[in-house]
Amino acid sequence: MKTLTALRSALFFAWFVGVSVVLHILALPTLLMPARAIQATARLWARALLFGLKIFAGLGYEVRGAIPRNGAFVASKHMSMWDTLALYVLLDKPTAVLKRELLSIPFYGWYLKKAGVIAIDRAGRASAMRKMVADARAMAAAGRAILIFPEGTRKKPGAAPDYKPGVAGLYSQLGLACHPVALNSGLYWTGPGGFLKKPGTVVVEFLPPIPPGLKRAEFMTALESGIENATARLVVEGRANLTARGLG
Repeated sequence: MKTLTALRSALFFAWFVGVSVVLHILALPTLLMPARAIQATARLWARALLFGLKIFAGLGYEVRGAIPRNGAFVASKHMSMWDTLALYVLLDKPTAVLKRELLSIPFYGWYLKKAGVIAIDRAGRASAMRKMVADARAMAAAGRAILIFPEGTRKKPGAAPDYKPGVAGLYSQLGLACHPVALNSGLYWTGPGGFLKKPGTVVVEFLPPIPPGLKRAEFMTALESGIENATARLVVEGRANLTARGLG
């Protein structure tokens, strides 16, 4: 079973590389077009990779809960690259909060900047926060979903949470409800460098929104407990399914 999983993962990797190279080349003219052109290309890329996961690796996904629409503020657990692919497809014209350094990566960074992201300079402190909030307000006013991974990095299933204060700053300044997201993708997108893709069904769950206006500490407690408790439940469920299939 492990050999088959490795083989199917290799087939997906070939698909990933092929699709990425072709679309990155074909998308070059979109750098001179309106942002919606590169956004459509990015959505096509994400859909193509999710399709490849299903066909080659046998990895699909299930959505639970109500997906927020328009300029929603979404805070998600982050376990693997799968999260960015799926949420880009599921949300309305999403823009992500990410570190500014990513914009300097050739091709990838160019496309990120053109698509419209909220880049934050982690060394900028107060000025960086003001810039982040201003950009987020503009994106939300344009009907785009604001996506943030509040821990700032990927976490393996069961790892201790580490929620950063930036999410609370956005929440207090935007005046929007926050839509928490739990998932268990880290059980399936795994191995060194995330190479292995175990067959099964990733579950992504949109939790009840946290209303605007809570105090900082109250909001952070609600966000962390909501995401972590739901994620723990999804991880237990996912592990049971993998064990039943001899993949635990």
